Amino acid sequence: MKDKITSPSPGGQPPPNQTVEKSYDSRDLFRGRQEILIEHAGHAYRLRITRQDKLILTK
Repeated sequence: MKDKITSPSPGGQPPPNQTVEKSYDSRDLFRGRQEILIEHAGHAYRLRITRQDKLILTK
């Protein structure tokens, strides 16, 4: 059985028919680093944390 987590909208109510299979805490993904590489469909993507604590994904 898969975990299904409904993504809440900004108003706190889940949007209709929109689910996320699993959520990950960014601290678990980054493990103290400022950027990680993600491979998808044969391409490498860079996910990094900015000085303002935002996430940026670039190809």
